[in-house]
Amino acid sequence: MRRTALAALCLTAVATVAVTGCQGDDKSEGKAKDKPSAGQSDKASPSSEPKEAFAGLTGGEIVDRAVQATSDADSFRIKGDIPDEESGGRIGMDMAVNQQGECAGHMNMDGEGRADLIKTGDTVYMKYDEAFLRSQSEGEPKADTDAVVAMLAGKWTKMSATGGGAEELADFCDVNTILGDATDGESDATRGKTTTVDGTPAITLHEKDGKESFTLYVATEGEPYVLKLVSTTPGDSGSLSFSDYDKPVPADKPTGEILDLDALGA
Repeated sequence: MRRTALAALCLTAVATVAVTGCQGDDKSEGKAKDKPSAGQSDKASPSSEPKEAFAGLTGGEIVDRAVQATSDADSFRIKGDIPDEESGGRIGMDMAVNQQGECAGHMNMDGEGRADLIKTGDTVYMKYDEAFLRSQSEGEPKADTDAVVAMLAGKWTKMSATGGGAEELADFCDVNTILGDATDGESDATRGKTTTVDGTPAITLHEKDGKESFTLYVATEGEPYVLKLVSTTPGDSGSLSFSDYDKPVPADKPTGEILDLDALGA
C-alpha cells in the first residue's frame, strides 16, 4: 500500500479548496459594532441580506487561508476512498492524525477486509483480518498465503516506524505528507456556490491542473477548515472528508500479545 494517490489528491485539492471559516479577521464583527442603538429593533430590516462568505476574496486567496488553517490544526480525521497508483486498486481509509505524527484508524484495499493501524512514538502497530491478507496475497501459492494468514490474522504486529517496511505506512500518519506541497504553491481556484457538508455551512471551490480537476468544500463558519475534497478527474475519482479537528487521537499502544515483525526479520 502506498500513499501516492492520497498525496496527489490532497496536494492539489487541499491547496485548491481549503477554506478559512468565517469571513474577515475583525473580531468585533457581530458584537458592539453591530449592536442596535437605543430604540432600534434587534431584528434585521427587510433590506438586510446575509453576508457573502469570504467577500472580496478570490478562490485562490480562500485556498491560501484554508491551507494555513488546516495545516495549523492540532489534529483531524480523514475518511474516504481514493485510487492507488501503485496497485491500480482503491484505498479506503478512516484515520485520525495529529501534528505529533500519531494516528489511529483502519484501511482496506478495494473494499476487501480491514487493516487496523496505530502509530505512536516511533512504532507502527498493524492488525489484519483474514480477508485483507488473502486479498493482498492474490497470485501467491496457496500454502504461502495460508501460512501468512495463520501467523498474522487477527493479531497485532509492530514495526519500527523508520524501518523500510513501515515508512510508507507511517506516511498515513504524517500531516505534512497528507497535505503534500499544498502550502508551497499558488492556486487559481475559482469560487463556486455555498452549500452544507454534514450540516456545516461551506463554500465550494473548483481547481483544474492539466487533466486533473478537483472540488473542495471549506467551512464558512468557525475556523477555515477543509470539510471535503473530491477528485472530479475522469477515470480517477475519489473523495476525502475531513472532520474532528483538534480532537484527541486515540493512538494508544494495543494491549495483549504483539508480534514483533522486526525481530522476525519481516
